[in-house]
Amino acid sequence: MSSARFHGRHEGEERFCEHPTCSEPGEFRAPGHRPNGFDGPGEWRWFCLDHVREFNAGYDWFEGMSAEEILAAQSPASGWKTETASFKPTAGIDGLPRWADYDDPLEAISARASGIRSRAERTARTAMDGRFSKDEAEALETMGLGSATDRRRLRRRYSELVRRYHPDRNGGDRQYEARLNKVVDAYNLLRKCAAIA
Repeated sequence: MSSARFHGRHEGEERFCEHPTCSEPGEFRAPGHRPNGFDGPGEWRWFCLDHVREFNAGYDWFEGMSAEEILAAQSPASGWKTETASFKPTAGIDGLPRWADYDDPLEAISARASGIRSRAERTARTAMDGRFSKDEAEALETMGLGSATDRRRLRRRYSELVRRYHPDRNGGDRQYEARLNKVVDAYNLLRKCAAIA
């Protein structure tokens, strides 16, 4: 017994098949004249089941590509050459473990989640200590310092982090600029903190 449902069917909307001789409901979408791109999702064509099958039978995904581009697109490793932020050599600069340090993706996810959870727990404990406000506790965590910090250690850590995140030290790369701004804000808050002598 075959199912009456088909994968990709969009029912309930008043669309008609775009085939010139068909008046059936257009419940199946096919690539339109404008593909997905920088300006947003592309346009869809809508067909009935028979005409979307006809469209798909004649559709050439590789149209307009050179032989080298087709070969690269058909490669089993297609897309794996793109280096994501979590696997770059600079990953882990924010204190969380690098994905590339793990063989099993589940171990990497667990380690990153534990790092985030323990960071939140340390911030809460520091704030509950009573010597620091919540904002000061978060600033200490941003700087990677504990509650037993003095001004000398704060200045030394600030210098170290500015050197690490500044674009001049990263070949002009500004990807750590947001992190650098957080460090500067945290330092400015902590240097006025009465609990740090």
